[in-house]
Amino acid sequence: MSTEHHNYVGGNGRPEHADVSFESEDVQPSPILKFIFWLGVTTVLSFVLSLGIYKGLKNYWLSTYEEPAPSHVTRPEYPPEPMLQGMPGHRVDPQQDMRDKVKADTRENEKLGWVDQRAGIAQIPVSDAMKIIQEKGLPPVHPVAEEKK
Repeated sequence: MSTEHHNYVGGNGRPEHADVSFESEDVQPSPILKFIFWLGVTTVLSFVLSLGIYKGLKNYWLSTYEEPAPSHVTRPEYPPEPMLQGMPGHRVDPQQDMRDKVKADTRENEKLGWVDQRAGIAQIPVSDAMKIIQEKGLPPVHPVAEEKK
């Protein structure tokens, strides 16, 4: 790099130096502009070509496509009973079934009556049986004798 001052000759604003000069023939813009133009034309043509191929294949597929034959079954077939509750086609509401079961269990647990009157076996409500067990305690459990082999 030189520390010498540049000589400006003429009114064009370009420095004049003995070792360095500007050549106007080094870079020509017309080939660059032609390349950019033809690159754009090629890009547009490739898009149009790919769009044509796409539409042609789509029309071909639509012309050869056949709807599948309707199923011979007009209504869905369900597995035989018993089915899981809540399964489509099941006619019992699972929540109502649970409410009915709880009500029946509660009624049976609160029932009072004879199971076998001759043997002296009676059925009492569970709440009463729990009170009796709390007052008297459970009967003793006798160990079962082991069998000899």
